[in-house]
Amino acid sequence: MVQYNLKKITVVPNGKEMIDIVLSRTQRQTPTVVHKGYAISRLRQFYMRKVKYTQQNFHEKLSAIIDEFPRLDDIHPFYGDLLHVLYNKDHYKLALGQVNTARNLIGKISKDYVKLLKYGDSLYRCKCLKVAALGRMCTVIKRIGPSLAYLEQIRQHMARLPSIDPNTRTIIICGYPNVGKSSFMNKITRADVDVQPYAFTTKSLFVGHTDYKYLRYQVIDTPGILDRPFEDRNIIEMCSITALAHLRAAVLFFLDISGSCGYSVAQQAALFHSIKSLFMNKPLIIICNKTDLQSLDGISEEDKKLVMEMKAEALKTVTGQGGEPTNDEAVLLSMSTLTEEGVIAVKNAACERLLDQRVELKMKSKKMNDCLNRFHVAVPKPRDQRERPPCIPQAVLEAKAKQAAVKAEKESRKTEKDFEDENGGAGVYSANLRKHYILANDDWKEDIMPEILDGHNVYDFVDPDILLRLEELEREEGFRLAEDAMDDFEMDGMELTPEEKEALAEIRKKKSLLIQEHRLKKSTAESRPVVPRKFDKDRRFTTERMGRELSSLGLDPSAAINRARSRSRGRKRQRSPVRGRGDGDAMDMDVEPSNKKLHLRSSSRSRSRSRPPSEVVPGEGFKDSAQKVKAIKLSKKSAKKRNKDARRGEADRVIPNLKPKHLFSGKRSIGKTQRR
Repeated sequence: MVQYNLKKITVVPNGKEMIDIVLSRTQRQTPTVVHKGYAISRLRQFYMRKVKYTQQNFHEKLSAIIDEFPRLDDIHPFYGDLLHVLYNKDHYKLALGQVNTARNLIGKISKDYVKLLKYGDSLYRCKCLKVAALGRMCTVIKRIGPSLAYLEQIRQHMARLPSIDPNTRTIIICGYPNVGKSSFMNKITRADVDVQPYAFTTKSLFVGHTDYKYLRYQVIDTPGILDRPFEDRNIIEMCSITALAHLRAAVLFFLDISGSCGYSVAQQAALFHSIKSLFMNKPLIIICNKTDLQSLDGISEEDKKLVMEMKAEALKTVTGQGGEPTNDEAVLLSMSTLTEEGVIAVKNAACERLLDQRVELKMKSKKMNDCLNRFHVAVPKPRDQRERPPCIPQAVLEAKAKQAAVKAEKESRKTEKDFEDENGGAGVYSANLRKHYILANDDWKEDIMPEILDGHNVYDFVDPDILLRLEELEREEGFRLAEDAMDDFEMDGMELTPEEKEALAEIRKKKSLLIQEHRLKKSTAESRPVVPRKFDKDRRFTTERMGRELSSLGLDPSAAINRARSRSRGRKRQRSPVRGRGDGDAMDMDVEPSNKKLHLRSSSRSRSRSRPPSEVVPGEGFKDSAQKVKAIKLSKKSAKKRNKDARRGEADRVIPNLKPKHLFSGKRSIGKTQRR
């Protein structure tokens, strides 16, 4: 039978969304430019293409909906009845039928208007026919809007249904509400079903998986069932009835013998007899749960009689179908999910009986005969009556004997664990760590080693290789002393020739000149760091204080103060070649400064004396000034577009405003664009 994956059904758009999707795709994928000057055949073809393309899109969308939703007549009866219980089969088929009718109507509308467009005599008439065709298609889609919304709700609910395989090994748990079905499910599977102390906590089917003999079993937890007529049962109970009716599985009927679920044993027995027809041809086990509250032997005689009647009925369910119990005890089992007593035994019994039944049914099928005909078991026949014992080489026998002796020695040797058990156990026995010491004399093992001796830590001197390390250190020290002696060697002139002596004198003279020049550069005023303003935050080093200090020493401070004030002014103010000439109290200069120093210190170059841009400087790589002017013009021209776009340079590729591609990309002339 066809298997459906209900979780992968495509989302069903509503009427308005489907219209927007199809019309937008038609606008993007078909030509949009037309003029009244075109030939009439070209105009007709233009609008016929739009109508046909729209009809194809609607047809694809609606066909996908019809094909992806399962057909109740083609799927497994379990899924068919489950969908009927949850969604009402009539409403479900009616909604899909309306979608199918809409698809046929849209195809008919497209066919009719394409015929009319073949006889359109003008641009206006063809355009009106196209608008009418698309409008009628959209009207049909709007009319099935409620059906599309209903199918979308069904799709969302079906995606949440558990994935149940009707053909695999299955165990179904059923019974009254609050008898311990979900607790047992959580114990034997990896499922996590909600467990609460009230009825109908489980409102739908839950699926878990367990392993037995390297085979995977599917365990289904069903909602609780009440003992009432079939017509009065609600949707929650009908889910359980559907699973019991259509799935070929082992059934565990849970019985709460303590009565803590709110229902007596008599009521649970009545439910068992009312639905026992659903247990036919299935391995059935009656589980007496909650034995931690009430044991099976402690119930009343009436309840025990009802349980025995249920046990007798359970023995009749699989007669001649395989999976029969090996004894009467395999049909009636007791357990407690709280203390986990008997839980694994119940699981193993259910899996074993289900496996026996499936093997028996396969052995009785017609396919098994075809398979058995292909097998042939070859049995060798003896050729004579002579005994031929196995021949084992002597070396192999000796190796085996040696291995056996080693194994026996290991088994006879006592371990620290054995000594611990013999001497009082953990906390009393203390293992002796010194007995395995490797010393020259075994009597030394129990000696107490001092930690401090003569003020030194003993363990710092315990090293068997200390003499070798001392030799290595002495050898390394000798090498280092020899290297230091080589480094201290100075060249003198006693062993040099006259030519070498002259070259050495020149080298030393040049070296001294370089050192003097470097010291001179470091001592110039221009290279000295300027004292920052924040150095004198408290204003302790001022000209007034300097004047008071000089006056106390008997010196005239006016010249020094004026000089300090003149040096604190900026360079832009010093236009005169000689500073302080207008100040009568200025310090007199004994020596006139040179013209070159005055020129460099106080004069500033005027704008007229600066180098023109076209002048070629050696090293720039230009042949003449004309070539340099041309290069400057090209550079400015290339930078104009960058400046207009506010680019920082040639490598600035930033896009400050990201524009959506589908709004700003143009039409494609030929072909189609799959990425849309």
